[in-house]
Amino acid sequence: MPTPSTGVWEALGGLVDAVVTGAPAGVVVGCGVGCGGPMVGDEVSPLNIPEWRRFPLRRRLAERTGVATWVDNDAKALALGEGWVGAGAGRPNFVAMVVSTGVGGGIVLDGRLLDGRLGNAGHIGHVVVEPEGRRCACGGRGCLEAEASGTAIAAVTGRPAAEAPPGVVARCGTLVGRAIGSVANLLDLDLAVVAGSVALGFGEPFFAAAQREASRRAGLEFAAGIRVVPAGLGGDGPLVGAGAVGWRGVDAA
Repeated sequence: MPTPSTGVWEALGGLVDAVVTGAPAGVVVGCGVGCGGPMVGDEVSPLNIPEWRRFPLRRRLAERTGVATWVDNDAKALALGEGWVGAGAGRPNFVAMVVSTGVGGGIVLDGRLLDGRLGNAGHIGHVVVEPEGRRCACGGRGCLEAEASGTAIAAVTGRPAAEAPPGVVARCGTLVGRAIGSVANLLDLDLAVVAGSVALGFGEPFFAAAQREASRRAGLEFAAGIRVVPAGLGGDGPLVGAGAVGWRGVDAA
């Protein structure tokens, strides 16, 4: 269902209730969630949901569903899903990205999703791609999210990202490719899987621009073959990723 501008918990709770009550007894073994970040422990503070600040999402959902619940960053969840049954399947090293309302990322190295100290590893949306660029919701300037997200494009053009002119599409792809090139150099990667309504909606012109810039920026021999590809799961990636978060938790329990 669409995320409402207010009353997010009420909407989510109703959706979860419908799923749990509609399932046969014993079928639901866990709840997996992909949520915008950042997060600290069980509390989430997604930049694009202002009413959730230090919101105890995992605890609230576990209480509501009565089953074990696991929450992770939505882009990290995408990385799990794409590595499971998507464009990253069988690939032990890649970065997955969501370019949508915001920009997020998840990194898989040596077959393992990176979590980081507090679970926030992979925030490629806050790599600086335009020094002294637009102010970002994180407090910095020139972050990829502040320059190439759907929210940023709408703020600059005055129109929804879906109506962006060709020059804006190309710039968005170029900035995403710039960030990918830096990450490829840093982490010895050769694959970037990109999802999200903005990236997938822009299509081939976006991906061509991203590939050109990533190849230009990833000059070190080990990173020179970086490929930028659309997510294999398309628009279902975040949902499949949430399921993957749940199964990861169940397997580790």
